[in-house]
Amino acid sequence: MKRPPEDRPPDEAGSVLRRPRAAPRLSPAVARLAVAVTVVAAGAAAAGAVPGVAQSVGSPLYMYAVTALLSIGLYSSAHGISREVTKDLRTVVLAVTVGVLLKAVLIGGVMYLSWPRPESLLLGVAVAQIDPLSVAALIGSSRMSERAKNLLLAWASFDDPITALLTVYFSAMLLGGRGGVGAYLTTTWGNALLAGVVLLGWAVARWAAARYDWPVLHDPPTRRITGVAVLLAALVVAVQQFLVLGIALIGLFLRPGIERALGRVLSAAFLVAAFALGMLLPGGVEPVRGALLGVAAYAAQVVVGGLIPARGLTGVERVYLALGQQNGITAIMLALALLPGVPDAVAMIAPAVLTVNLLHLIANTLWERLDTAGQERMAERITQVRVGAKR
Repeated sequence: MKRPPEDRPPDEAGSVLRRPRAAPRLSPAVARLAVAVTVVAAGAAAAGAVPGVAQSVGSPLYMYAVTALLSIGLYSSAHGISREVTKDLRTVVLAVTVGVLLKAVLIGGVMYLSWPRPESLLLGVAVAQIDPLSVAALIGSSRMSERAKNLLLAWASFDDPITALLTVYFSAMLLGGRGGVGAYLTTTWGNALLAGVVLLGWAVARWAAARYDWPVLHDPPTRRITGVAVLLAALVVAVQQFLVLGIALIGLFLRPGIERALGRVLSAAFLVAAFALGMLLPGGVEPVRGALLGVAAYAAQVVVGGLIPARGLTGVERVYLALGQQNGITAIMLALALLPGVPDAVAMIAPAVLTVNLLHLIANTLWERLDTAGQERMAERITQVRVGAKR
C-alpha cells in the first residue's frame, strides 16, 4: 500500500527536492524581434556620440554602403530559393509581380489618405516585400506543410529584388530623379548584362568540367575559391553601378557552397543595417503614420495571400500564406536608400517594421494555438466568405 505524500520523506514526496522548472524559452520570433529592437535602440543611443551622421545621408560613401548591404541581402534571398519552387512557379510569379504591385497600391492608397503625397506609394512599395531571412528563421517551428513553407520562402525570396527595383524606379519617377525612362532601360540592360556575363562563365566552367579531366576543374576547394572570387567581383560591379537585380539573378545559379558563411554575413548585415537605422532615428519618429503603414502592409498580405490562385493549395495553407507578412533587412535598407529623397522614410518605416512583426507574432501565435481540426474549420469559414465575396 502506497503511503500518502504527507507521510513520505521529503525526497520521496518531492515537496522539498522538487526539480526546478526550466525557464521558458523565447520563441524564435520574439527573440529575433527583441534583438532587432535592442540593436536599433543601441544605434539611437550612439547617434549623439558620432557627429555628422545626418549630414552623411546621400553622400557617395553612404549610398555605396547602403547598396552593398542591400546587394548582400538580395543575393542571399535568391541563393535560398529551393528548386522545389518549380512545382508552384506560376503561383510565385503571380505573387511577386501582380501580388507585389497590388500590395503596393493597397498600402500606398491607405497611406495617401493620411499623407497625401507621392511618397506614399514609395513607402507602400518599400514594405510590400516579405523578409526571407525572417521567414527562414521561423518556419522551422511552424506546423505549416512543406509545400506551404517552400511557397512562402520562394515568395519572400523573389519579391525582395522586385520591390527593391520598383522602389528605385518609382523614386526616380515620383521624385523627379535623373534619367527617366532612359535610366530605367540602361539599368535594366546593365542588370541583364552583369547576370548574363557571370552566367556565361558559369556555363562554360560546367561544360569544361564535364568534358575535360583537369584537376583544377574538379578540385572542390579550388572551385569554391573561384566561385567566391567571381561573386565578389560581381558584387563590386553591382555596388558601383547599383545593379542590385543583377546580383540577385546571380544568386539563382552561382552557389559556391558558402551557405554557413553567407548566413553569418547576412546576420551581420542585418545588425549593421538595424544599428544604422537607429542612428538616424533621433531626427524624429512618426509612430502613428508608421503604425498605420505597418497595419496596411499586413492587411495587404492577408488580402493578396487569399486572392493569389494556387492549384491544390488547402484552406489551411492559404491562411498560413495570408499571415506570412514579415519585414526585415530589405525594408530597413530601402528606408535608408529612400532617406535622401524622402526625409520621413526612416521615421515611418522603422515603426512600420515593428508593427508588422508584432502583428505577425500575434496572428500566428493565435493561429498555431488551434488544433488541426480547429484550423480546418476556420479555414473552411474563410473560404466560404471568400467565395461569397467573389459572387
